[in-house]
Formats: sequence, C-alpha cells, structure tokens
Amino acid sequence: MARTKPTSKSAEKQPSPKADAPAADPSWLTAFDAHLFNEGNHRELYKKLGAHRETVNGKEGTRFAVWAPNAREVSVVGEFNGWEPGKHRLDAQGESGIWQGFIEGVGEHALYKFHIASHKDGYTVAKSDPFAFAAECAPKTASVVKTLDYDWGDGDWMAKRHERNNHAAPMSIYEMHLGSWKHHNDGTSRSLSYRELADVLPKYLHEHGFTHVEFMPLMEHPLYKSWGYQVTGYFAPTSRFGDPQDLMYLIDKLHQAGIGVILDWVPSHFPTDQHGLSFFDGTHLFEHADPKEGFHPDWTSAIFNYGRYEVQSFLISSAMFWLDKYHADGLRVDGVASMLYRDYSRKEGEWVPNIYGGNENLEAIELLQKLNVAVYEKFPDTQMIAEESTAWPGVSKPTWAGGLGFGFKWDMGWMHDTLEYLGRDPIHRKHHHNEISFRGLYQFTENYVLPLSHDEVVHGKGSLLDRFPGDEWQKFATLRLLFANQWANPGKKMLFMGSEFGQTSEWKQDEQLPWWLLDHAPHQGAARLVAELNRVYQGEPALAQLDCDPRGFEWAEGGDAENSVLAFFRKSDDDREWILAIFNLTPVVRGDYRIGVPFAGHWRELLNTDAEQFWGTGVGNMGGVDSEPMPWHDRPHSITLTLPPLGALYIKGERA
Repeated sequence: MARTKPTSKSAEKQPSPKADAPAADPSWLTAFDAHLFNEGNHRELYKKLGAHRETVNGKEGTRFAVWAPNAREVSVVGEFNGWEPGKHRLDAQGESGIWQGFIEGVGEHALYKFHIASHKDGYTVAKSDPFAFAAECAPKTASVVKTLDYDWGDGDWMAKRHERNNHAAPMSIYEMHLGSWKHHNDGTSRSLSYRELADVLPKYLHEHGFTHVEFMPLMEHPLYKSWGYQVTGYFAPTSRFGDPQDLMYLIDKLHQAGIGVILDWVPSHFPTDQHGLSFFDGTHLFEHADPKEGFHPDWTSAIFNYGRYEVQSFLISSAMFWLDKYHADGLRVDGVASMLYRDYSRKEGEWVPNIYGGNENLEAIELLQKLNVAVYEKFPDTQMIAEESTAWPGVSKPTWAGGLGFGFKWDMGWMHDTLEYLGRDPIHRKHHHNEISFRGLYQFTENYVLPLSHDEVVHGKGSLLDRFPGDEWQKFATLRLLFANQWANPGKKMLFMGSEFGQTSEWKQDEQLPWWLLDHAPHQGAARLVAELNRVYQGEPALAQLDCDPRGFEWAEGGDAENSVLAFFRKSDDDREWILAIFNLTPVVRGDYRIGVPFAGHWRELLNTDAEQFWGTGVGNMGGVDSEPMPWHDRPHSITLTLPPLGALYIKGERA
C-alpha cells in the first residue's frame, strides 16, 4: 500500500530539545511518543501536542508543541508577545517533524497561534493550534490556552452505561442542532448556552422517553451555517455556547439524568480557511496535494491524506479525546461513504485509482479499521456509528472478519424507501408495496440505526409532514404511522428535533424550533405518541433485545399489496413474548382482518396510533383480542383485528 511520509528538512538545522525540558514529565513529548506518532499508532496525541500548562524549574508557564515537518522556523505568537513572530521560537524534536518549547508566564485563557515560516518559497502563515482545547468565538480564530480539569458527577452512569449502550439495549436517539433548539425569549434570539441547556434538556428528553441525544458537530468551526460539519478544531468544542467545562457540565447533567450522549465527528473532510489545517506548513500536510484526491467536490473542502501515518494518529487521537475527556458515549462518524470511494461524486478522469486500479480508498479503509479497534479496546462500552449510504459490505462487522468494525450503521435505504412510499397517494400504494417491505431482505446484514435525520428536513425538502398527501388529519396520521413503523422495525431509532411534535416548516439553523405548535392538538398528539413509543420500546424486550439478530423477526403478512397492509412479529430472546406490529397504510378502516399467530391466548393491544390521545379517530380493538384455533398464514391459530385508518397496532402475546 502506498504511503506518504513527509521529510523533515528542519531536523538537520535546528537544535535538539532544550536541556532543561523535563522529559520525565508525562505531558512532554518523548522519543517513544514521536515514534508512535510517525508510524500512525499514537492514540492520545492530545496529551502531548498543543498547549499544556506546566511548571518547569519552578516557573509556571505553558508548553507548546506542533507538527510542522516542512517548517524552517516555528514560533508562538499571542497577546503575551504582541503577536510578534520570532520572539518565542520552538525547537525541532529530532526527525519527528514536531516543534516544542516552554514559555514562562503564559497562563490560562491566553490567546495564541503558531507562526510558521516554511522552507517552501518563503511562505509564512499564522495558524490556529490543531490540538487546541479551546478557541476564540468565531469569526475570531486564535487558539486559547485551556486546562480541562472538571469534577465529574456521572460515576453511576459510567459504571453501568454498558447496559444502556449495547446491541440488545433499547436506543432511541434524539438528534439536535444545539444552536437552534431553543433561544432566549428576550428579543435577542440568542441560543441557549451549554449550561442553560443543562437546566432544561435532560428533563425534556426524559419526558419524551429518549435514551440518547446526538449533537450535530460541536467541534469548533468557522461557519455557523455549515452546522458544524466544517471542522477546524478537532479537540475544541465550539465557544459559541461556552467553554470546555460548560460542555462537560451539560454532558454530566445528561448522564445523571440517564441520557447517553453521542457526538457527530467529521473525519471525511475539513475547510480550507487559512487559519486551519489546510496547507499547514507551506505544504499539503494534512490533505492530499492532488485535487483529484485532496479536494471534496460536494463540500468544496479538503480531504485528509489517510495514508499519511501522522494524519492517522491525529484523527484517531481526536476520536479518543472526546470519549476520554468529555465522557461521550459514542461517535456518529460523518461521511463514511465519501471516505471509502475514491470516485465519490467524481466523474471519469476526476479521480485517482488505488494501486490495484479500483475505486476503493484502501488507506481510508485501514484508518477506519484502526480507529474502531482503538476505540473498542479502550472504551468497550461506547458505540461507533457510521453514516454510510451505500451497500459497502461489513460496515458493522468486526475487523477480524474483514469488516470496518463499526458498532452500527445508518439504514439510509429504510429511510428513503419508507418516505418515498408514504409520500404516494394511498390509492397508488398497492402498486409500490415492495418499497415498504423491501427492508426485510437485508435488515440483518448490518447492525442498523434507523435515521430520520436533519438531512430530511432541509434543502427544500420541507418538514416530514410536507412529504405526505392528504388533509391535516391524513398528514398527521401518516406521520404517526411512520414513527410506529420506525420503532417496530429491527434496529435502533433516531429522530431529528422538532419532528417529535410534527414541525410544519423546514428546519432553519438561525431560528429556534416552533414551540408554539405544541399549543395545538395535532402536535400534542404526535409528541404523546413519540413518548409512548419510547415507553413501549424500552419496556418490551421483544422490541429491542434482538434488534440485531434475525431470531427476533418473523413476517406475519408481507405481501398484502391489494389492501396495503404490512405485518410482522418481533420476539424476545427467550421466545416467550411476541409482538405483532401491523400497519394499515390506507385511510380505509379494515374490519375482521385475520392474522395467523404462533400460539393460543389473549393478544393485548399495547399501542394504537389512532387512539384519541394521539389525535386519532379512536378505532381499535377494545384493548385486545383472543385467538381462535383457526390456522392462517401457515400458523396454528389466528386473531381478527380491526385496523384503524392510516394506523398501526402493536399487539402482544405471551406463551403459556
């Protein structure tokens, strides 16, 4: 496999580390650290590079370290020296490409950058610290010296989170963009801060039954309307909402309320802003030089050089950092598909094949495998979730079996097919029944999360409600039907903020959610349904224990296209509890609908999306039905149900 390793022209000309540098101090770079970094196997670079408060020979200050192998000179500039280059030079550390030095008197909250004079064409630039723990609030771009001390109070959660974070546990994820969830009502339209959110968000999530929250990227980014997906600070939370300890406080309070925290993380690309990673030391250090490999056509951003060992260490360390220092319970990895394919969004002649002539990005594959191995070795009770939109095999299979090693993968196919189907006029749905049933062919090929994400309510798509035909009642009934289908299907659940109460407009990052809608009955009903779905999902082992195991699913009726009815069973691990999920996908009430069941007894109605409390019409089955000894659907017994219009039922039976 081809590799790219930068040479260090500075190594021959620059002095060795200062004699008084306390090499025994665990935070100072050692020869072994440099070795691990240069071979792509350092997992905790955040403890070595960047800015760290130190006491050297009895003097307090800050140690700075940065990777710039093609620099002629590196100095630290900041308020403490009038931003003057050359006043505080760093020393090259052998052939590692790393520069390091201690500056007395530089303390907490000091602003700084690295001034780099390159060997290349006399190029000079002031760069933000790639390993900074904090940054100035955008549009300012300086890094901030910051310690990460925090007295955590989530010990109980951390000790038991394996019970809430594994494949057999119910996981219901609330995806949110922190800045637009809720604003101050003081006329300023200011977003809530990390600490202000800590006062209201845990309670809201608990009331609606969500087990986890997923934050769209909170890593520092220069452009707010990128929603955080153009990252410049891979070790710094955005200062728009507070400092690092404020974010820790929010996560701490969520954990204490029993809510897991998943962070979006973006290793697929980064912006080309001058202060960031791009062209860092006068060369294409973090990114490929060839635009056919190093420029992302969709996002006009730079692509990491995954074959460079030091870049591997950088990215793996970033992932480990958020799990370590911020107690994150998982990372949702953005844009995995764009990493896996060299020809992603490129035309013929616009991409470079791999060494075997194929379109697979072999270096990215190796990085993702190394990343997942590292994470699960150190943090086995967390989860790595891939946003991967193609049929790449083995995304959530272990690396020893040739997979990428993720814990879960987003099921984009379910999302596209289901929304396409429910967007059709009900009279035409019988001709497209395969769209709602197709998932049964592949649903256990990966460990899936079923996503209804922010991507489905932006860029002119409108809200979820806008997707559905009919009048207001039909739209809300279809929304409830969609949620019931999502919660019943095998896999973990993910819902974007505002969808839980039926937001009527497209999401906008500059506006808070339209909370006033909750004054109206249809929206109250949608919110009550989501809370009830979460309650049932977490209370019924049959709906979660075998989310990733084919033993937990059987078709009851998958082919009734004429009536547009779909039905399947979910089962508990001990095979005692069975839940029939049945969906009437038209606005016609269907009485005396017979379904075969595996055993005799009373089948109790757990949930009915047409209940009046959810703003339905109240058509149902009086709480349950008894089976009859009439074989049906190749099963020894059967039940007859009244199927509500555009409604879903969960019916539970238990073996004697």
